[in-house]
Amino acid sequence: MKIELHELTIREIAENYIDHAENGVTGYNGKLNIRPKYQREFVYDSQKRNAVIETIMKGFPLNVMYWVKNSDEMFEVLDGQQRTISFCQYVNGDFSFNNRAFHNLTAPEQQQILDYKVMVYFCEGNDKEKLDWFQVINIAGEKLTMQELRNATYTGSWLSDAKLKFSKRNCAAYLKGNKYLTGETIRQDYLETALRWISKGKIEDYMSKHQHDPNANELYFYFLNVIDWVEMTFIKYRKEMKGIEWGPLYDEFKAQVFDTKELEEQISELMADEDVTSKKGVYSYVLTKEEKYLNVRAFDNRMKRTAYEKQDGLCPRCGKHFEFEEMEADHITPWCEGGKTLAENCQMLCKDCNRRKSNL
Repeated sequence: MKIELHELTIREIAENYIDHAENGVTGYNGKLNIRPKYQREFVYDSQKRNAVIETIMKGFPLNVMYWVKNSDEMFEVLDGQQRTISFCQYVNGDFSFNNRAFHNLTAPEQQQILDYKVMVYFCEGNDKEKLDWFQVINIAGEKLTMQELRNATYTGSWLSDAKLKFSKRNCAAYLKGNKYLTGETIRQDYLETALRWISKGKIEDYMSKHQHDPNANELYFYFLNVIDWVEMTFIKYRKEMKGIEWGPLYDEFKAQVFDTKELEEQISELMADEDVTSKKGVYSYVLTKEEKYLNVRAFDNRMKRTAYEKQDGLCPRCGKHFEFEEMEADHITPWCEGGKTLAENCQMLCKDCNRRKSNL
């Protein structure tokens, strides 16, 4: 890859700056694609954005940026999108800094900003070299997420449509599923979640297979089906439903018919059970009946020691004597049968007997 260092002013870079919304962002008099398809959305918050403007106003240097020079003499930002958009938006009058917009500055102050010099490396190379550089360089101060790196690798018509549906603020996926998903759309969290669900964790394989599909409808319809199933199966919303891995549960139980009122009664009872320490796991439990999701409260050391002394160190199942450290606490009446995690329901079993009981 050929690399040359250039010195450009903000005046030059911000000339004819235009945010085309869904179709990208351009500057440098139309010759610079500031947000190529493999790039993330603008994610700087006001504090970071203002830090860029303050750096420029004080005359301090910004970190060097990288542009790719294409065969048609056009450029695209490889590294520096967030900083570039920050100063272009300010010059464009999109926000104020310290209660002063660009047009409120004195003429000398405006000239100082417009004449500020930015160091930019022009890089020339093929697509593979560009993407390799993109992953190596990353973005200073805003580390790329794994999904953003995947997006850099699998650009194409499928990804463009997927980002419209999953990666914009207030996008369709957010409006449909924000009560059930965590993370940020613009950091690709919603897209990554939907991909993880539909691909059963093999995201790269799925993106590679569908890279040149005309749209991402299969993924989006799958996502809609998952959320619809959740809303129809669990008739009362609770905050604990946010962030659950709903995709695998949908795949396993979508064909099963549930009594939704009965499910809600079970959930309500489990939510009130002080022995259940993982309230989020209640939803997986009522479907799978696997207690591991509930993280049932364990007996404390005082309860275990009391039971051990009461048993004189003897395991009630095999009758052999063991040291305290060689035994494990067990519910006499199993939790699933209504047994509580109380001292009177605690017994100490040797490890072998406890394992055999657990496997019954």
